[in-house]
Amino acid sequence: MSVKVGDIAPDFTLSSQTGTPVSLKDFRGKKAVVLYFYPKDDTPGCTAESCGFRDNYQTFIDAGAEVLGVSGDSQESHQKFAQKYNLPFTLLSDTGNQLRKAYGVPAAAFGLLPGRVTYVIDKDGVIKHIFNSMMNFQAHIQESLQTLQKLA
Repeated sequence: MSVKVGDIAPDFTLSSQTGTPVSLKDFRGKKAVVLYFYPKDDTPGCTAESCGFRDNYQTFIDAGAEVLGVSGDSQESHQKFAQKYNLPFTLLSDTGNQLRKAYGVPAAAFGLLPGRVTYVIDKDGVIKHIFNSMMNFQAHIQESLQTLQKLA
């Protein structure tokens, strides 16, 4: 089952790259959330996408949103990835892929790779936009920013 635009985003609590637990409900009533699922730390496409979010991070903050990246990688892997590329936002470890399943993120490449999907969630916890593309990394950033500008 997958979520759709207009649904209340499933809540979660996952460990960040620093080991701190992060919950979606922590942002409710305060900030919008750009929740992006990506296949794997330190791979070419995921690095391009994450660095795109990094390079536009201040624009997201100015738009009243927090960026959260999610993959099945470990906390330690996320820590190395974030340090290597100076990622200023939180990366969450979904090691059992439970969050990926809760959101219904589809697999890609004949089911061999976890999918790449971005969700824009408003500060009330409602999903306002979903963008799914394995290869168009920059469009994840552009689509998210356009959605946030419409919410403002």
